[in-house]
Amino acid sequence: MQSHIFDGFNSEFEFLLLESMADGVFTLDEKGKITSWNPAMASITGYSAEEAVGKSCALLNFNRCFNKSCPAGIIECGIYEHGRFDGKECFLKHKNGQDVPVIKSARLLKDKTGGVKGVVETVTNLTDLHKARREVEEANRRMGEFYRFDNIIGKSNTMQRVFSTIKAAASSDATILIQGESGTGKELVASAVHENSSRADMPLITVNSSALSESLLESELFGHVKGAFTGAIRDRIGRFEEAEGGTLFLDEIGELSPFIQVKLLRILQERELERVGESKKRKIDIRVITATNRNLYSLVENGQFREDLYYRLKVFPINIPPLRERKKDISILISHFIKLQKNKTGKQIIGVTHQAMRLLMDYNWPGNIRELENAIEHAFVLCENEHIDIFDLPVEIRRMEYQLDSTKLHGTNESTRTTRKKMTREFLVETLEASNWNKAEVARRVGVSRAAIWKYMKKWNIPIAKP
Repeated sequence: MQSHIFDGFNSEFEFLLLESMADGVFTLDEKGKITSWNPAMASITGYSAEEAVGKSCALLNFNRCFNKSCPAGIIECGIYEHGRFDGKECFLKHKNGQDVPVIKSARLLKDKTGGVKGVVETVTNLTDLHKARREVEEANRRMGEFYRFDNIIGKSNTMQRVFSTIKAAASSDATILIQGESGTGKELVASAVHENSSRADMPLITVNSSALSESLLESELFGHVKGAFTGAIRDRIGRFEEAEGGTLFLDEIGELSPFIQVKLLRILQERELERVGESKKRKIDIRVITATNRNLYSLVENGQFREDLYYRLKVFPINIPPLRERKKDISILISHFIKLQKNKTGKQIIGVTHQAMRLLMDYNWPGNIRELENAIEHAFVLCENEHIDIFDLPVEIRRMEYQLDSTKLHGTNESTRTTRKKMTREFLVETLEASNWNKAEVARRVGVSRAAIWKYMKKWNIPIAKP
Protein backbone atom coordinates (compact mmCIF):
# COMPACT_ATOMS: atom_id res chain seq x y z
CA MET A 1 0.00 0.00 0.00
CA GLN A 2 1.39 3.36 -1.02
CA SER A 3 0.08 5.22 2.03
CA HIS A 4 2.72 7.93 1.90
CA ILE A 5 1.25 9.11 -1.36
CA PHE A 6 -2.24 9.61 0.04
CA ASP A 7 -1.37 11.39 3.28
CA GLY A 8 -3.56 14.32 2.29
CA PHE A 9 -6.79 12.33 2.51
CA ASN A 10 -8.93 12.58 5.61
CA SER A 11 -9.96 8.96 6.04
CA GLU A 12 -9.09 5.40 5.16
CA PHE A 13 -12.42 5.26 3.32
CA GLU A 14 -11.35 8.05 0.93
CA PHE A 15 -8.06 6.31 0.36
CA LEU A 16 -9.74 2.96 -0.43
CA LEU A 17 -12.22 4.71 -2.71
CA LEU A 18 -9.45 6.22 -4.81
CA GLU A 19 -7.56 2.92 -4.82
CA SER A 20 -10.57 1.10 -6.30
CA MET A 21 -11.65 3.69 -8.89
CA ALA A 22 -11.41 2.73 -12.58
CA ASP A 23 -10.79 6.39 -13.47
CA GLY A 24 -7.39 7.85 -12.92
CA VAL A 25 -7.14 10.44 -10.14
CA PHE A 26 -4.16 12.54 -9.14
CA THR A 27 -3.61 15.68 -7.13
CA LEU A 28 -1.20 18.60 -7.38
CA ASP A 29 -0.01 20.95 -4.67
CA GLU A 30 -0.07 24.72 -4.98
CA LYS A 31 3.29 24.58 -6.78
CA GLY A 32 2.00 22.17 -9.43
CA LYS A 33 3.80 19.06 -8.12
CA ILE A 34 1.98 15.72 -8.11
CA THR A 35 1.13 14.71 -4.54
CA SER A 36 -1.05 11.63 -5.08
CA TRP A 37 -1.53 9.08 -7.83
CA ASN A 38 -4.06 6.26 -7.74
CA PRO A 39 -3.48 2.79 -9.31
CA ALA A 40 -5.73 3.60 -12.27
CA MET A 41 -3.36 6.45 -13.21
CA ALA A 42 -0.48 3.98 -13.18
CA SER A 43 -2.45 1.66 -15.47
CA ILE A 44 -3.44 4.43 -17.88
CA THR A 45 -0.05 6.18 -18.11
CA GLY A 46 2.51 3.47 -17.42
CA TYR A 47 4.08 5.62 -14.69
CA SER A 48 4.08 4.16 -11.18
CA ALA A 49 3.18 6.35 -8.21
CA GLU A 50 6.83 6.51 -7.20
CA GLU A 51 7.76 7.79 -10.68
CA ALA A 52 5.00 10.40 -10.77
CA VAL A 53 4.83 11.90 -7.28
CA GLY A 54 6.92 15.06 -7.01
CA LYS A 55 6.90 15.64 -10.78
CA SER A 56 4.97 18.28 -12.70
CA CYS A 57 1.81 17.23 -14.58
CA ALA A 58 3.79 18.15 -17.71
CA LEU A 59 5.01 14.57 -17.29
CA LEU A 60 1.79 13.52 -19.02
CA ASN A 61 2.13 15.97 -21.91
CA PHE A 62 -1.62 16.51 -22.34
CA ASN A 63 -2.27 17.89 -25.82
CA ARG A 64 -5.19 20.01 -24.65
CA CYS A 65 -5.42 22.24 -21.57
CA PHE A 66 -7.70 25.24 -22.02
CA ASN A 67 -7.13 24.94 -25.78
CA LYS A 68 -3.35 25.00 -25.26
CA SER A 69 -0.66 22.39 -25.08
CA CYS A 70 0.31 21.43 -21.55
CA PRO A 71 2.38 24.22 -19.89
CA ALA A 72 5.50 23.61 -17.87
CA GLY A 73 4.26 25.21 -14.64
CA ILE A 74 0.97 25.52 -12.79
CA ILE A 75 1.13 29.32 -12.75
CA GLU A 76 0.82 29.26 -16.54
CA CYS A 77 -2.09 26.82 -16.34
CA GLY A 78 -5.58 28.18 -16.96
CA ILE A 79 -6.90 26.27 -13.94
CA TYR A 80 -5.94 29.24 -11.70
CA GLU A 81 -7.98 31.60 -13.87
CA HIS A 82 -10.97 29.38 -14.61
CA GLY A 83 -11.06 27.19 -11.50
CA ARG A 84 -12.16 24.12 -13.42
CA PHE A 85 -11.71 22.14 -16.60
CA ASP A 86 -14.67 19.94 -17.53
CA GLY A 87 -14.71 16.73 -19.50
CA LYS A 88 -12.57 17.50 -22.52
CA GLU A 89 -11.37 14.78 -24.87
CA CYS A 90 -7.64 14.90 -25.38
CA PHE A 91 -4.54 12.73 -25.44
CA LEU A 92 -1.85 12.12 -22.88
CA LYS A 93 1.55 10.65 -23.62
CA HIS A 94 2.04 7.14 -22.21
CA LYS A 95 5.41 6.23 -20.73
CA ASN A 96 6.10 4.10 -23.83
CA GLY A 97 5.50 7.11 -26.11
CA GLN A 98 2.05 6.19 -27.35
CA ASP A 99 -0.84 8.64 -27.33
CA VAL A 100 -3.67 7.55 -25.02
CA PRO A 101 -7.15 9.02 -25.70
CA VAL A 102 -8.74 10.27 -22.47
CA ILE A 103 -11.38 12.57 -21.00
CA LYS A 104 -9.76 14.98 -18.56
CA SER A 105 -11.42 17.07 -15.83
CA ALA A 106 -9.79 19.28 -13.20
CA ARG A 107 -10.83 21.33 -10.16
CA LEU A 108 -8.94 23.99 -8.19
CA LEU A 109 -8.98 23.19 -4.45
CA LYS A 110 -9.16 26.06 -1.94
CA ASP A 111 -9.19 26.24 1.83
CA LYS A 112 -11.80 28.04 3.93
CA THR A 113 -9.96 31.34 3.57
CA GLY A 114 -9.83 31.08 -0.20
CA GLY A 115 -6.21 30.12 -0.39
CA VAL A 116 -5.18 27.63 -3.06
CA LYS A 117 -4.42 24.17 -1.71
CA GLY A 118 -3.85 22.50 -5.07
CA VAL A 119 -5.64 20.78 -7.93
CA VAL A 120 -7.44 17.44 -8.28
CA GLU A 121 -7.65 15.93 -11.75
CA THR A 122 -9.51 12.89 -13.11
CA VAL A 123 -8.66 10.99 -16.25
CA THR A 124 -10.95 8.51 -18.03
CA ASN A 125 -9.34 6.10 -20.47
CA LEU A 126 -11.08 6.19 -23.87
CA THR A 127 -8.98 3.54 -25.58
CA ASP A 128 -11.83 1.02 -25.73
CA LEU A 129 -14.25 3.71 -26.90
CA HIS A 130 -11.88 4.78 -29.67
CA LYS A 131 -11.53 1.15 -30.72
CA ALA A 132 -15.32 0.86 -30.84
CA ARG A 133 -15.50 4.07 -32.88
CA ARG A 134 -12.99 2.68 -35.37
CA GLU A 135 -15.06 -0.47 -35.64
CA VAL A 136 -18.18 1.60 -36.31
CA GLU A 137 -16.30 3.65 -38.91
CA GLU A 138 -15.12 0.45 -40.54
CA ALA A 139 -18.67 -0.90 -40.51
CA ASN A 140 -19.89 2.34 -42.07
CA ARG A 141 -17.16 2.09 -44.68
CA ARG A 142 -18.21 -1.44 -45.50
CA MET A 143 -21.85 -0.32 -45.59
CA GLY A 144 -20.77 2.43 -47.95
CA GLU A 145 -19.30 -0.22 -50.21
CA PHE A 146 -22.63 -2.02 -50.08
CA TYR A 147 -24.35 1.22 -51.08
CA ARG A 148 -21.93 1.78 -53.94
CA PHE A 149 -21.45 0.04 -57.26
CA ASP A 150 -18.34 1.46 -58.88
CA ASN A 151 -19.11 5.21 -58.95
CA ILE A 152 -22.87 4.78 -58.54
CA ILE A 153 -24.29 5.45 -55.06
CA GLY A 154 -27.64 4.33 -53.72
CA LYS A 155 -29.17 2.50 -50.76
CA SER A 156 -32.81 2.57 -51.89
CA ASN A 157 -34.44 -0.66 -52.99
CA THR A 158 -34.78 0.66 -56.53
CA MET A 159 -31.05 1.33 -56.77
CA GLN A 160 -30.19 -2.04 -55.28
CA ARG A 161 -32.26 -3.54 -58.12
CA VAL A 162 -30.33 -1.39 -60.61
CA PHE A 163 -27.05 -2.72 -59.15
CA SER A 164 -28.28 -6.30 -59.60
CA THR A 165 -29.33 -5.52 -63.18
CA ILE A 166 -25.90 -4.02 -63.95
CA LYS A 167 -24.19 -7.17 -62.64
CA ALA A 168 -26.42 -9.35 -64.79
CA ALA A 169 -25.81 -7.15 -67.85
CA ALA A 170 -22.05 -7.19 -67.30
CA SER A 171 -21.96 -10.98 -67.37
CA SER A 172 -23.43 -11.10 -70.88
CA ASP A 173 -22.50 -9.50 -74.21
CA ALA A 174 -26.04 -8.34 -75.07
CA THR A 175 -26.81 -4.90 -76.46
CA ILE A 176 -28.05 -2.66 -73.64
CA LEU A 177 -30.49 0.24 -73.67
CA ILE A 178 -30.18 2.54 -70.60
CA GLN A 179 -33.24 4.72 -70.06
CA GLY A 180 -33.55 7.55 -67.57
CA GLU A 181 -34.07 11.28 -67.22
CA SER A 182 -31.22 13.74 -67.74
CA GLY A 183 -28.86 13.80 -64.78
CA THR A 184 -29.64 10.31 -63.46
CA GLY A 185 -26.19 8.91 -64.26
CA LYS A 186 -26.67 6.91 -67.46
CA GLU A 187 -23.01 7.26 -68.43
CA LEU A 188 -21.96 5.94 -64.99
CA VAL A 189 -24.16 2.89 -65.54
CA ALA A 190 -22.62 2.28 -68.96
CA SER A 191 -19.14 2.57 -67.43
CA ALA A 192 -20.08 0.16 -64.61
CA VAL A 193 -21.36 -2.42 -67.11
CA HIS A 194 -18.15 -2.16 -69.13
CA GLU A 195 -15.78 -2.22 -66.13
CA ASN A 196 -17.42 -5.36 -64.74
CA SER A 197 -17.56 -7.19 -68.07
CA SER A 198 -15.07 -9.45 -69.81
CA ARG A 199 -14.19 -6.46 -72.03
CA ALA A 200 -13.00 -4.31 -69.12
CA ASP A 201 -9.37 -4.32 -70.32
CA MET A 202 -10.40 -2.99 -73.73
CA PRO A 203 -11.56 0.55 -74.66
CA LEU A 204 -14.85 2.20 -73.62
CA ILE A 205 -15.63 4.77 -76.31
CA THR A 206 -18.39 7.32 -75.71
CA VAL A 207 -20.25 9.26 -78.42
CA ASN A 208 -22.99 11.84 -77.80
CA SER A 209 -25.38 11.31 -80.70
CA SER A 210 -26.95 14.77 -80.37
CA ALA A 211 -23.70 16.73 -80.43
CA LEU A 212 -22.94 16.40 -84.17
CA SER A 213 -24.73 16.90 -87.47
CA GLU A 214 -25.69 13.84 -89.51
CA SER A 215 -22.69 14.06 -91.87
CA LEU A 216 -20.17 14.65 -89.09
CA LEU A 217 -21.71 11.91 -86.95
CA GLU A 218 -21.47 9.44 -89.83
CA SER A 219 -17.75 10.12 -90.19
CA GLU A 220 -17.28 10.14 -86.40
CA LEU A 221 -18.93 6.74 -85.98
CA PHE A 222 -17.82 4.87 -89.09
CA GLY A 223 -14.66 6.67 -90.18
CA HIS A 224 -13.78 7.81 -93.70
CA VAL A 225 -11.16 7.41 -96.40
CA LYS A 226 -9.07 10.14 -97.98
CA GLY A 227 -11.09 12.18 -100.47
CA ALA A 228 -14.47 10.93 -99.29
CA PHE A 229 -15.61 14.54 -98.89
CA THR A 230 -14.16 18.04 -98.82
CA GLY A 231 -11.66 18.24 -95.99
CA ALA A 232 -11.03 14.48 -95.83
CA ILE A 233 -7.27 14.81 -96.41
CA ARG A 234 -6.41 11.40 -94.93
CA ASP A 235 -7.97 8.14 -93.85
CA ARG A 236 -9.57 8.18 -90.43
CA ILE A 237 -10.96 5.32 -88.35
CA GLY A 238 -14.31 5.86 -86.64
CA ARG A 239 -15.43 5.27 -83.09
CA PHE A 240 -16.69 1.77 -83.87
CA GLU A 241 -13.21 0.71 -84.90
CA GLU A 242 -11.63 2.54 -81.95
CA ALA A 243 -13.82 0.43 -79.64
CA GLU A 244 -12.60 -2.85 -81.19
CA GLY A 245 -12.72 -5.57 -78.56
CA GLY A 246 -14.35 -3.19 -76.09
CA THR A 247 -17.56 -1.20 -75.71
CA LEU A 248 -19.14 1.64 -77.68
CA PHE A 249 -21.52 3.82 -75.66
CA LEU A 250 -23.96 5.83 -77.77
CA ASP A 251 -25.62 8.48 -75.61
CA GLU A 252 -28.81 10.33 -76.67
CA ILE A 253 -29.65 7.53 -79.12
CA GLY A 254 -33.12 9.00 -79.63
CA GLU A 255 -31.56 11.91 -81.57
CA LEU A 256 -30.21 9.76 -84.43
CA SER A 257 -31.37 10.67 -87.94
CA PRO A 258 -33.16 7.98 -90.03
CA PHE A 259 -30.05 7.59 -92.20
CA ILE A 260 -27.75 6.90 -89.25
CA GLN A 261 -30.38 4.58 -87.76
CA VAL A 262 -30.25 2.43 -90.91
CA LYS A 263 -26.45 2.23 -90.82
CA LEU A 264 -26.44 1.39 -87.10
CA LEU A 265 -29.02 -1.37 -87.60
CA ARG A 266 -26.89 -2.92 -90.36
CA ILE A 267 -23.80 -2.91 -88.13
CA LEU A 268 -25.69 -4.52 -85.24
CA GLN A 269 -27.04 -7.21 -87.57
CA GLU A 270 -23.91 -7.96 -89.58
CA ARG A 271 -21.14 -6.92 -87.16
CA GLU A 272 -19.26 -5.21 -89.99
CA LEU A 273 -18.99 -1.64 -91.28
CA GLU A 274 -17.89 0.42 -94.25
CA ARG A 275 -15.97 3.65 -93.84
CA VAL A 276 -17.44 6.68 -95.57
CA GLY A 277 -16.18 6.76 -99.15
CA GLU A 278 -15.24 3.10 -99.53
CA SER A 279 -17.05 -0.20 -100.17
CA LYS A 280 -14.72 -2.48 -98.21
CA LYS A 281 -16.42 -4.26 -95.33
CA ARG A 282 -14.54 -4.43 -92.03
CA LYS A 283 -15.41 -6.92 -89.30
CA ILE A 284 -15.80 -5.50 -85.80
CA ASP A 285 -16.02 -7.11 -82.38
CA ILE A 286 -17.62 -4.67 -79.97
CA ARG A 287 -20.39 -4.44 -77.42
CA VAL A 288 -22.90 -1.62 -77.96
CA ILE A 289 -24.55 0.21 -75.06
CA THR A 290 -27.03 3.00 -75.81
CA ALA A 291 -28.82 5.51 -73.62
CA THR A 292 -31.67 7.98 -73.94
CA ASN A 293 -33.67 10.36 -71.78
CA ARG A 294 -36.60 10.13 -74.17
CA ASN A 295 -39.40 7.57 -74.40
CA LEU A 296 -37.99 5.57 -77.29
CA TYR A 297 -41.14 3.53 -77.76
CA SER A 298 -43.18 6.72 -78.19
CA LEU A 299 -40.72 7.77 -80.89
CA VAL A 300 -41.32 4.42 -82.58
CA GLU A 301 -45.08 4.93 -82.43
CA ASN A 302 -44.68 8.42 -83.92
CA GLY A 303 -42.51 7.12 -86.75
CA GLN A 304 -39.39 8.96 -85.53
CA PHE A 305 -37.42 5.85 -84.64
CA ARG A 306 -37.14 2.52 -86.44
CA GLU A 307 -39.03 -0.26 -84.70
CA ASP A 308 -36.55 -2.95 -85.81
CA LEU A 309 -33.65 -0.90 -84.44
CA TYR A 310 -35.55 -0.27 -81.19
CA TYR A 311 -35.92 -3.98 -80.51
CA ARG A 312 -32.32 -4.61 -81.55
CA LEU A 313 -31.12 -2.03 -79.00
CA LYS A 314 -33.31 -3.04 -76.04
CA VAL A 315 -32.18 -6.65 -75.83
CA PHE A 316 -31.31 -5.87 -72.19
CA PRO A 317 -32.94 -2.65 -70.89
CA ILE A 318 -31.81 -0.87 -67.71
CA ASN A 319 -34.16 1.77 -66.30
CA ILE A 320 -32.67 4.33 -63.90
CA PRO A 321 -35.21 5.93 -61.54
CA PRO A 322 -35.28 9.72 -61.13
CA LEU A 323 -34.01 11.10 -57.84
CA ARG A 324 -37.53 12.07 -56.69
CA GLU A 325 -38.37 8.34 -56.65
CA ARG A 326 -35.34 7.40 -54.56
CA LYS A 327 -35.42 9.93 -51.71
CA LYS A 328 -33.58 7.48 -49.43
CA ASP A 329 -30.46 8.09 -51.51
CA ILE A 330 -30.42 11.88 -51.11
CA SER A 331 -28.64 11.95 -47.73
CA ILE A 332 -25.78 9.66 -48.77
CA LEU A 333 -25.42 11.49 -52.08
CA ILE A 334 -25.18 14.78 -50.18
CA SER A 335 -22.49 13.32 -47.92
CA HIS A 336 -20.62 12.08 -50.99
CA PHE A 337 -20.74 15.45 -52.76
CA ILE A 338 -19.73 17.30 -49.57
CA LYS A 339 -16.70 15.04 -49.30
CA LEU A 340 -15.79 15.72 -52.93
CA GLN A 341 -16.12 19.49 -52.47
CA LYS A 342 -14.11 19.42 -49.22
CA ASN A 343 -11.25 17.73 -51.07
CA LYS A 344 -11.59 20.19 -53.95
CA THR A 345 -11.95 23.46 -52.02
CA GLY A 346 -10.37 22.73 -48.63
CA LYS A 347 -13.44 24.16 -46.85
CA GLN A 348 -14.20 22.31 -43.61
CA ILE A 349 -17.92 21.87 -44.20
CA ILE A 350 -19.10 18.70 -42.49
CA GLY A 351 -22.83 18.54 -43.14
CA VAL A 352 -26.22 20.16 -43.67
CA THR A 353 -28.50 21.80 -41.11
CA HIS A 354 -31.82 20.15 -40.30
CA GLN A 355 -33.76 22.93 -42.04
CA ALA A 356 -31.65 22.74 -45.19
CA MET A 357 -31.90 18.95 -45.26
CA ARG A 358 -35.68 19.24 -45.05
CA LEU A 359 -35.70 21.39 -48.19
CA LEU A 360 -33.30 19.09 -50.01
CA MET A 361 -35.48 16.09 -49.17
CA ASP A 362 -38.73 17.82 -50.20
CA TYR A 363 -37.41 19.31 -53.44
CA ASN A 364 -38.48 17.48 -56.62
CA TRP A 365 -35.03 17.45 -58.37
CA PRO A 366 -36.00 17.83 -62.04
CA GLY A 367 -32.28 17.81 -62.86
CA ASN A 368 -31.75 14.69 -60.73
CA ILE A 369 -28.30 13.83 -59.34
CA ARG A 370 -26.51 16.33 -61.55
CA GLU A 371 -28.68 19.11 -60.10
CA LEU A 372 -28.03 17.89 -56.55
CA GLU A 373 -24.27 17.90 -57.16
CA ASN A 374 -24.47 21.43 -58.57
CA ALA A 375 -26.56 22.53 -55.56
CA ILE A 376 -23.88 21.32 -53.13
CA GLU A 377 -21.16 23.00 -55.19
CA HIS A 378 -23.23 26.22 -55.15
CA ALA A 379 -23.61 25.92 -51.36
CA PHE A 380 -19.84 25.51 -50.89
CA VAL A 381 -19.30 28.88 -52.58
CA LEU A 382 -21.61 30.67 -50.12
CA CYS A 383 -21.28 28.67 -46.90
CA GLU A 384 -19.00 30.13 -44.23
CA ASN A 385 -19.89 27.69 -41.44
CA GLU A 386 -19.47 23.98 -40.77
CA HIS A 387 -23.02 23.21 -41.93
CA ILE A 388 -24.77 24.21 -45.14
CA ASP A 389 -27.90 26.21 -44.30
CA ILE A 390 -31.01 27.24 -46.24
CA PHE A 391 -29.59 30.48 -47.66
CA ASP A 392 -26.53 28.67 -49.01
CA LEU A 393 -28.79 26.70 -51.38
CA PRO A 394 -29.82 27.75 -54.92
CA VAL A 395 -32.88 29.98 -55.17
CA GLU A 396 -35.14 27.38 -56.81
CA ILE A 397 -34.65 25.09 -53.80
CA ARG A 398 -35.12 27.92 -51.29
CA ARG A 399 -38.56 28.62 -52.74
CA MET A 400 -39.61 25.33 -51.17
CA GLU A 401 -39.26 26.98 -47.74
CA TYR A 402 -42.04 29.42 -48.60
CA GLN A 403 -44.30 26.63 -49.82
CA LEU A 404 -43.63 24.47 -46.76
CA ASP A 405 -44.27 27.36 -44.37
CA SER A 406 -47.50 28.22 -46.19
CA THR A 407 -48.70 24.65 -45.91
CA LYS A 408 -47.85 24.58 -42.21
CA LEU A 409 -49.65 27.83 -41.46
CA HIS A 410 -52.70 27.60 -43.67
CA GLY A 411 -53.17 23.98 -44.75
CA THR A 412 -53.07 22.75 -48.35
CA ASN A 413 -55.98 24.78 -49.71
CA GLU A 414 -54.85 28.00 -48.08
CA SER A 415 -51.32 27.34 -49.32
CA THR A 416 -52.60 27.16 -52.87
CA ARG A 417 -54.48 30.44 -52.52
CA THR A 418 -51.46 32.13 -50.96
CA THR A 419 -49.21 30.90 -53.77
CA ARG A 420 -51.66 32.16 -56.38
CA LYS A 421 -51.80 35.57 -54.75
CA LYS A 422 -48.00 35.81 -54.71
CA MET A 423 -47.59 34.62 -58.32
CA THR A 424 -45.72 37.07 -60.55
CA ARG A 425 -44.57 36.89 -64.15
CA GLU A 426 -40.92 36.91 -63.07
CA PHE A 427 -41.48 34.08 -60.58
CA LEU A 428 -43.33 31.99 -63.18
CA VAL A 429 -40.62 32.46 -65.84
CA GLU A 430 -37.89 31.53 -63.33
CA THR A 431 -39.82 28.41 -62.30
CA LEU A 432 -40.37 27.44 -65.95
CA GLU A 433 -36.62 27.77 -66.55
CA ALA A 434 -35.81 25.69 -63.46
CA SER A 435 -38.32 23.01 -64.60
CA ASN A 436 -37.06 22.90 -68.19
CA TRP A 437 -40.43 24.39 -69.30
CA ASN A 438 -42.35 21.36 -68.08
CA LYS A 439 -45.73 22.85 -67.17
CA ALA A 440 -46.83 19.88 -65.07
CA GLU A 441 -43.64 20.17 -63.03
CA VAL A 442 -44.18 23.93 -62.59
CA ALA A 443 -47.72 23.26 -61.39
CA ARG A 444 -46.45 20.78 -58.81
CA ARG A 445 -43.80 23.20 -57.57
CA VAL A 446 -46.08 26.21 -57.05
CA GLY A 447 -49.12 24.24 -55.86
CA VAL A 448 -51.66 25.07 -58.59
CA SER A 449 -53.24 23.13 -61.45
CA ARG A 450 -51.59 22.80 -64.83
CA ALA A 451 -54.56 24.65 -66.36
CA ALA A 452 -53.80 27.58 -64.05
CA ILE A 453 -50.21 27.67 -65.29
CA TRP A 454 -51.44 27.83 -68.89
CA LYS A 455 -53.78 30.72 -67.97
CA TYR A 456 -50.97 32.67 -66.29
CA MET A 457 -48.73 32.14 -69.33
CA LYS A 458 -51.47 33.37 -71.65
CA LYS A 459 -52.23 36.33 -69.39
CA TRP A 460 -48.58 37.48 -69.32
CA ASN A 461 -47.78 36.54 -72.94
CA ILE A 462 -45.18 33.94 -71.90
CA PRO A 463 -44.25 31.67 -74.83
CA ILE A 464 -45.38 28.04 -74.67
CA ALA A 465 -41.85 26.68 -75.24
CA LYS A 466 -38.45 27.97 -74.20
CA PRO A 467 -37.56 30.93 -76.46
